[in-house]
Amino acid sequence: MFVRVVSGAISGAESCHVDVEVDLSGGLPVFDIVGLPDSAVKESRERVRAAIRNAGFTFPAKRITVNLAPADIRKSGPAYDLPIAAGILIGMGTIKNGAGDAFFAGELSLDGAVRPVSGILPMVLEAKKNGTREVFVSPENAAEAALAGDVTVFAVPDIMSLVQHFSEARIAAFEPAANATADDAAHDVDFADVAGQIYVKRALEIAAAGYHNALMLGPPGAGKTMLARRMPTILPDLLPEESMEITKIYSIAGLLNEKNLLMQQRPFRTPHHTSSYISLAGGGRIPVPGEITLAHNGVLFLDELPEFQKKALETLRQPLEDGKITIARASGVSTYPCVFLLLAAMNPCPCGYMGTPRCTCSAPEISRYLEKISGPLLDRIDIQVEATPVEYAELQGARKPAENSAAIKARVENARARQFSRFKKAGFNAKMTVAQTKKHCRLNNEAQDLLKNVYETMSLSARAYHKILKIARTIADLADAADISAEHVAEAISYRGLDRKYW
Repeated sequence: MFVRVVSGAISGAESCHVDVEVDLSGGLPVFDIVGLPDSAVKESRERVRAAIRNAGFTFPAKRITVNLAPADIRKSGPAYDLPIAAGILIGMGTIKNGAGDAFFAGELSLDGAVRPVSGILPMVLEAKKNGTREVFVSPENAAEAALAGDVTVFAVPDIMSLVQHFSEARIAAFEPAANATADDAAHDVDFADVAGQIYVKRALEIAAAGYHNALMLGPPGAGKTMLARRMPTILPDLLPEESMEITKIYSIAGLLNEKNLLMQQRPFRTPHHTSSYISLAGGGRIPVPGEITLAHNGVLFLDELPEFQKKALETLRQPLEDGKITIARASGVSTYPCVFLLLAAMNPCPCGYMGTPRCTCSAPEISRYLEKISGPLLDRIDIQVEATPVEYAELQGARKPAENSAAIKARVENARARQFSRFKKAGFNAKMTVAQTKKHCRLNNEAQDLLKNVYETMSLSARAYHKILKIARTIADLADAADISAEHVAEAISYRGLDRKYW
């Protein structure tokens, strides 16, 4: 007897439809799984056999062939346990009433219980797109599956409950809790906590408004890390489509939980400087999302930038330009989105006190330290700003109180609205194409003369030229100005001189 049930496979950051085809025929008892399965899928044979038997059913003494179609896509993980078991039970006649039209995904324990798996949300979305309206997953995955909307989700605790659902006692459709899709939007930090550093705060405001990469350079204790950790408090709110896109990535990575299902805050990833290039870019024997993908539509903060492996830093160059990364491994090719804001912090020398009597570094040591940041990578960092030591009066609050995050975010949101109107869709100034830059970053004669003089004097690259235009466009947006003036260009240029001073 031939049976087909619906499941899914993860390919990069997306899912593809998978038909689990089960054939039960006469002959010697054999249980084969074909369709490019990995070792975890092949192990399903023993889990499914034990689960069906321990649930109180007789495992058929037949020739069983399971095909996972299409056969040219690598299948990995234990998510096929439940659809394979469902297909066998339908073929045995134990499950009836059209179960083959439903979506199944879940790992089976040997006693027949259904366990959660990663990547449920993108798989259910793909199944819904292909017309499936009933979804059977583990109780732990039910709330995540319900995020797809317009599907009826059934939380299946075990094999016995699944069989009873199609005969005598239907499982109640899962109803998500009212707060199941809301994560905690409150922040326990604020830009007002940081004394001084007005210039750096301004640079970070521009970075947040236009999604520009930024580098903070300064001595220890100047507040670089403190400022970076407050960056999420001024980032523009996520659009619904951005939120769903991030949630799908975190579902694939297995980082969702019952408390925070739908991602409603921009990611802020802070990998340690000992991280390898694979952990940043993603990959492994079976490719998984790396830190740059987990930071999609959010911020990747690299503290102590020169301490990262040079190979890891160079891995960032292409993703910063393309907004995606393609990883080719023997198990397949995966493409992940990675449109992120790179925020980095570093000291000016190994000891951190270059230019003061406290500095103990020799010239060669400083040179080797700074050379860890290559020119091409530095050229891709739009904003470069120096954090200076904070004065005593600023720490004591004797000067004007620091502006809070809410006030800064209001300006950022206003600038974001102007960009949304400009591009007629979600987008940031930093991600403008060359054609968009020519269209939206026109300069008057005064601004053109200023930029031409700086371009020739500083021997800027074409990339640096376009980045100055994009920064100037963001500065104008923050000022609620329709046109870019020489004042905006001058401020944008001021954020591009740090490489000339130290490198």
